[in-house]
Amino acid sequence: MRSITVSAPGKLMLLGEHSVVYNRPCIVTAVGQRMFVTVEKTKDEFFELNAPDVNVRDYRRPISETGNGEIEKGAKFAELAVANFINKFPIAGGLKMKTKSEFSSQFGFGSSSASTVCVIKALSELFNKGLSDKQIFDLAYKTVLDIQGKGSGFDVAAAVFGGTLYFWTGGKIIKPLSIKHLPLIVGYSGVKADTVTLINQVKEKADKYPQVIEGIYDQIQILVDEGKKALLKKDWESLGEIMNFNQGYLASLGVSTKKLADIIYAARENGAYGAKLSGAGGGDCMICLAPEEKIKSVKKAIEDAGGKVIEIKANEEGVRVE
Repeated sequence: MRSITVSAPGKLMLLGEHSVVYNRPCIVTAVGQRMFVTVEKTKDEFFELNAPDVNVRDYRRPISETGNGEIEKGAKFAELAVANFINKFPIAGGLKMKTKSEFSSQFGFGSSSASTVCVIKALSELFNKGLSDKQIFDLAYKTVLDIQGKGSGFDVAAAVFGGTLYFWTGGKIIKPLSIKHLPLIVGYSGVKADTVTLINQVKEKADKYPQVIEGIYDQIQILVDEGKKALLKKDWESLGEIMNFNQGYLASLGVSTKKLADIIYAARENGAYGAKLSGAGGGDCMICLAPEEKIKSVKKAIEDAGGKVIEIKANEEGVRVE
């Protein structure tokens, strides 16, 4: 039977995390580590999945039952993506699927969204549905919301469209930014964060102090728009300053940690233009920008402060058939 392999990139948030969940813009970039999904049509009416990166092996269910009942944790995104696709485009027979990741799901690079996008793109190709990038985004975003209940969709957009995007909650605006190079340094805190838990913690603060939190989100929106201008001008120094402001607001939302702060300050004190956490916070990664001559000392400072430098390329290509 016919099979197809599709890959999609991970993501890093540059500016606008948390506020993007509440109808605000953000800037996100696709990173060079990719998720690969191979999908094969089969005659028997079963859905089979092997995803060793998330400890799923020989997972098998009748295709008519996908998306229902108890679903193994590591299989949720792939299975729900299949269920949502065949709900829209019924298929005959079954599917065999395997995934391979170039990045650890620990790093908060959006591996769940990347795998969801891969599955939908692969099924679109395999069954000749010719879904547009926006249609793939909409179906993948629905899948993520079905599982998490919350989310803005920026990581789904990065996986679909690639590059560096100006993105508005739910995909109301998805605007590729025309840049060739983004010299980011990335440091991993060593702590795996839970996005949904952190979003809920911030929501509790917003329920208690609505004007304060909405005010913070409004300020972050201004920073995103200023950051977009600096990015398009390749004004890394100004973008670094804007990142520092954004980090201050994220700290006031309570999503920074001492470990992240230690790495961020180490980077700044050793020559970075700016540094901030990237993503939900509570752990995962920080990002910074530094002048060419300071890159080495900034990387050393991150390691000395207990972080792990992750070599990545930003502004990478979106989902594609391999």
